Amino acid sequence: MSERRTAQDKPLIHAGAGRDSNLMLRPGEIEITCHAPNPGCSTEEAQKYTRWLATHHYENFNVVSWLLPKALHQHFYNVYAYCRWADDLGDEVPQAARALELLAWWEHELDACYEGKPSHPVFVALRQTIVAKDIPKQPFADLLKAFRQDQTVKRYPNWNTVLGYCVYSANPVGRLVLYLCGYRDEERQRLSDATCTALQLANFWQDVSRDLDIGRIYIPLDAAASQGLSESDITERRFDDRYVRLMKDLIARTRTLFAQGRPLAKMVDARLSVDLEMFTRGGLAVLDSIESMGYDTLHRRPAVSKLKQAALLGRALVAHLASGNPPSNDVATEPAVVGAQHLPRSGRGAAPHLSSTISQSYEECHRIARASQSNFYYAFFLLPKPKRDAMAALYAFMRLVDDVADEGASLAAKQRGLAKWRAALDQYITGQDQVFDGNAAMAAPAPSLSGASEVLPALVDTMQRYKMPARYLHDLISGAEMDLTVQTYPTFDRLREYCYRVAGTVGLTCTHVFGFRDARALDLAEKLGLAFQLTNIIRDVHEDYKLGRVYLPEEDLQRYGISPQDFGRGEASLGVRELLRFEAQRAWQLYEEGSALLGVIDTDSRGALWLLVHTYSALLGRIESLDFAVFGERVRLSKAEKMIFIAKARFGRHTEENILEKRDRDRRRAGGTGSRRRAG
Repeated sequence: MSERRTAQDKPLIHAGAGRDSNLMLRPGEIEITCHAPNPGCSTEEAQKYTRWLATHHYENFNVVSWLLPKALHQHFYNVYAYCRWADDLGDEVPQAARALELLAWWEHELDACYEGKPSHPVFVALRQTIVAKDIPKQPFADLLKAFRQDQTVKRYPNWNTVLGYCVYSANPVGRLVLYLCGYRDEERQRLSDATCTALQLANFWQDVSRDLDIGRIYIPLDAAASQGLSESDITERRFDDRYVRLMKDLIARTRTLFAQGRPLAKMVDARLSVDLEMFTRGGLAVLDSIESMGYDTLHRRPAVSKLKQAALLGRALVAHLASGNPPSNDVATEPAVVGAQHLPRSGRGAAPHLSSTISQSYEECHRIARASQSNFYYAFFLLPKPKRDAMAALYAFMRLVDDVADEGASLAAKQRGLAKWRAALDQYITGQDQVFDGNAAMAAPAPSLSGASEVLPALVDTMQRYKMPARYLHDLISGAEMDLTVQTYPTFDRLREYCYRVAGTVGLTCTHVFGFRDARALDLAEKLGLAFQLTNIIRDVHEDYKLGRVYLPEEDLQRYGISPQDFGRGEASLGVRELLRFEAQRAWQLYEEGSALLGVIDTDSRGALWLLVHTYSALLGRIESLDFAVFGERVRLSKAEKMIFIAKARFGRHTEENILEKRDRDRRRAGGTGSRRRAG
């Protein structure tokens, strides 16, 4: 039975909520109203809908690549849903006047979303993405310009007018993807524009017959005229040598654009680079298909078969791995961050030749790391000096960002401080001074920020040296921003998102420094970061409550009959202990799965990773052995224990079998049984 509901079953989606009560989508006017919740729905309902739309719509590809980090999946769903609705409002509504009316409504909803008052379920979900990724309005608005243009413009007199259309119809999508992945610099946007324009053009040349069916011609008429073809020759589908010459010319221009954009795949995170390479290879395959069928797109639409698509993916992956991406820091490569000063890199086992400014910056980073006396700092000494310096730079940046969120200033002052760190990071990465006014990036003076000029030169050098995506650092800042305004988490998925930002990003950045060649490494690193953060949450549940924060998911509290106030008592109740045992079991599973990272990073980094995992798992084991008595003195490992662990990490064998500290297996089994019984 079809899942589609009839007009009688499904309430109409009001298209003018708060603006024009007479404007609404008519029954069956566009297909994607199916499954849409009502305006003003909860964020959870809205995100469920955008996820459904992205994974069940008629597109013959999966919107969210299996290579992308899971933390980005929902954001991609939300952006896709916006684009899909806008596209269908423009293309699925037969009357141009009605389509323009609905597109105007959609832009009003976009304005409301940026005003913080989203109503339509797509915008309720999208608002979370816009805030989390700091996305300007312009690319969303530009797409609507293209869809409106399609209602009134059916012919393009020359090449420039076609390219001008692509500026609005294709390029904003690429820029949105870059924003989602944390890239904001002009150079990457320029390369993305070239690729997106090329993809749009390849689609035009592939779909000539389909576009003719709906009265559109995207072929530049002056290019056709140069080959002796008139507009009527195209509309009457006269295929001859003139059309062959035209297609050859258009395809050659399109291949040039693909070549211009291709360097982008080497300038982004390893997982995204495979997707970008696939887009380019897929577009080129369309052009190849046009050539192989004799260029007659007036009567037939060339297609790339599923088998061909699989072969393209295989080639992209092979090329991706053969090029050393995911990278090992042992291999000297070109700078990964464009726009910043190009800094020299270290070769295999060689110390880098650094400028005095960068050397001084690394020294300051080491000073900050030493002063913290963190478990992380002890692990630095097990790394070669270049990697040790890189870890100090990462830690110093994270420490200073965390200090902004924890200092005694007002909420507004903390938010301004974090915004300054975000702007300073972008400035040092791109070499450009920028601020964001809600619509576009503008030139601005460097923000006055204590510690930025001392730490950021070393951090950017580290990012370049180890091909580290900037989005990890932006996501970390977003995690600090969440701590300022979010006090509770309704579900484990929401907690996982927070843990990714404050801890998963740490694991990802460290793994780039450790060096890896197996694509699994980044997923394993995220799991270990989540395990570390869960360990800290369990240990500090009482102290966090006193600070007004409850990190454990509300759904888990309800499962065990616990209220947040139970964390403020003098000691843990039986129910609280069972809840913490349940969360500890989650952490142990993540430790066990993530420990496979040990076998896929560079051998000279395994001692440091072994020490980190062994130390944190030992801390969780200690908490477990105390039956989760975490309401008194903070549970710690002694200095003697830490020294023993360091000695084992320095001189012992590093295996997945011994990376985790031994646990009380009887207690683990008893806890697991109790948890299952209470969970029902």
